[in-house]
Amino acid sequence: MTGPIVVGVDGSGRSLRALVWAAHEATLRQCPLRIIHALPQFHSYATTEEGRSQEARNWDQGVVDEATAIVQEAHPDLEVTSALPSGTPAAVLLAEAEHAHTVVLGAKGMGGFGSLLLGSVALQVVGHAASPVVIVNHATTGHGRIVVGADGSAHARAALAYAFEQASLRGAQLQAIHAWSHPGPHAYVSAAQDAMAKEQRQALEEWLAPLREEYPDVEVVEHLPDEPPVIALARASDRADLLVVGSRGLGGFHGLALGSVSHHLLQFSQCPLAVIRPRA
Repeated sequence: MTGPIVVGVDGSGRSLRALVWAAHEATLRQCPLRIIHALPQFHSYATTEEGRSQEARNWDQGVVDEATAIVQEAHPDLEVTSALPSGTPAAVLLAEAEHAHTVVLGAKGMGGFGSLLLGSVALQVVGHAASPVVIVNHATTGHGRIVVGADGSAHARAALAYAFEQASLRGAQLQAIHAWSHPGPHAYVSAAQDAMAKEQRQALEEWLAPLREEYPDVEVVEHLPDEPPVIALARASDRADLLVVGSRGLGGFHGLALGSVSHHLLQFSQCPLAVIRPRA
């Protein structure tokens, strides 16, 4: 399924970082960029309802016009469209995700996209969007590395496919992390633990094998830390241009839209975070 890169803007500095990331992504993929502004945030000085409505329309249009101008100056050949749809931001963005390649959001915004990092809008979009969702908190470049979490789940397999595609697109190294913990004290080493470690590595290699064949240009580094996935992935994100995870993994309650690892990484990732769900 192909479509535009959709970015939510609200006039905040954080949404500007998301806009810059989204425009670069659209340029790499040679696909359109679609700018969405769903909920304005402004201070009205008008004394009538008509005046306040006019100010709101002017604010809406100003936010979109400014975002469009920024993108067109940096990427003059990029096809850019914009929209000012009515509705709550989460509903608007989830509807856009049905036809988008990726939805991009800033980690925080001016109320419209959540005044808190883990605001309800971001959680709803990340947990339910049909497309990949990228949350841009810290914009990083120059590391030349994509990090992806792997655990064998359907969501993790989708994340692996997306990460390989990103690494190939950007000419970056791919670091595949399969964090696991052996039973018993860490200081105690046994043949059974060695066998378990070998088994975990073989599993990771099996998950990677078909994608290595599909993307022979991608350099892959395997990492199997003996520590919780959130810690391993958050640490690796400090040296990455993008962290990719499935929206949920093997553990937890399957009725939840977002797993605990992806939920925590929304807060702890030190680079843009892509959360992937398997396509229906």
